[in-house]
Amino acid sequence: MKKLISTLLTASTFTLTCFAQSAPENTSTKWFEKTTSVIAYQLNKAAKTYEPGQNPRSVYPDGKVRLAPYDDWTTGFFPGSLWYGYELTGDKKLADEAKRFTLALDSVRYLTHTHDLGFMLYCSYGNAFRITGDKTYLPALTDGAKHLYARFNRKVGVIRSWDFGTWKYPVIIDNMMNLEYLYWAAKEFNKPAYADAASTHAMTTMKNHYRKDHSSYHVVDYDPETGKVLRKVTHQGLTNESAWSRGQAWGLYGYTMCYENTKNQKFLVQAEDIAAFIMNHPRMPKDKIPVWDFDVHNALDVDERAPRDASAAAITASALLDLSTKVKDGKKYFDYAEDILKSLSSDAYLSKPGENGLFILKHSVGAFLYNSEIDTPIDYADYYYLEALKRYADIKKIKL
Repeated sequence: MKKLISTLLTASTFTLTCFAQSAPENTSTKWFEKTTSVIAYQLNKAAKTYEPGQNPRSVYPDGKVRLAPYDDWTTGFFPGSLWYGYELTGDKKLADEAKRFTLALDSVRYLTHTHDLGFMLYCSYGNAFRITGDKTYLPALTDGAKHLYARFNRKVGVIRSWDFGTWKYPVIIDNMMNLEYLYWAAKEFNKPAYADAASTHAMTTMKNHYRKDHSSYHVVDYDPETGKVLRKVTHQGLTNESAWSRGQAWGLYGYTMCYENTKNQKFLVQAEDIAAFIMNHPRMPKDKIPVWDFDVHNALDVDERAPRDASAAAITASALLDLSTKVKDGKKYFDYAEDILKSLSSDAYLSKPGENGLFILKHSVGAFLYNSEIDTPIDYADYYYLEALKRYADIKKIKL
């Protein structure tokens, strides 16, 4: 394993020196204005370059763009990015393209084999309905929520994540993100059982996924007959006991969102505990863009070569901005998120117009141990970056 990791890290040309650039002054919003300009250019160009139903996901090492078909778990992020791009820029052309790319995913409503329906449908159709109020988007959202809820096992107390591999009943921390879809659907379609399933999943995950230091395992495998925990492991982190960076971000976002929907104080406490783990981590780089796993430095002396994960940073920023509005001392969360956004909006991470496969952010990591999507742009990094910028603008009351 160490040999594999060392080989991959050596292959990465990513160095810490490119992150040493200083951030703009706190009093300036020029970085925000520059960012929205890049967003408008990249998204408009991408919408004209790619075809609906084959959405840009990442970039292969040879420079070719990896496309996501309608049944890929990431397929909803590009349409969702177009919707957020429209909100951030007011560019009506982006709204038209967002609609075109969203409606191309109608067949997702029939999928029953995945827990990622929140990513696939709520990020695309959900944003479409939120922004436009057009009921054309509701049938797909109705069906998707029904299929997501069907994956809930009350005896185990969680929604099953994967249908592949040798797992008995696997649940990944990523699944916290899809609960937002169920909370929304519970209200929109008068299905209180959906919200109950979401909250039950969150409570069970809190009990079994988290360590004493408030870091999270990636995968917990259950016995589907008894609900007993069979094993706690990783699929994408460095080791079973390490803190995979994006996994920590998924949990922070998920519990903040659960509190928003339930006002259950336990969810708020959990969110703040996870935030403290992330924000106070001794191996968090100065620019607040984490390495793909917080514990990678324990295994190898790779401080200058370990790839950063902009996607983890973007998710964390969006979650912290949300959390900042829910507590009395929220300024510490807002300030930390602002620092992340300024780093992501610097030349070290933000694309130049027309480059980077027309993605917005550079330097994310998908599955490091599988040599998949290492130091590349990724669609969900863009999506949560745009969402974070929208939340930032709303809090700061920046006129868009």
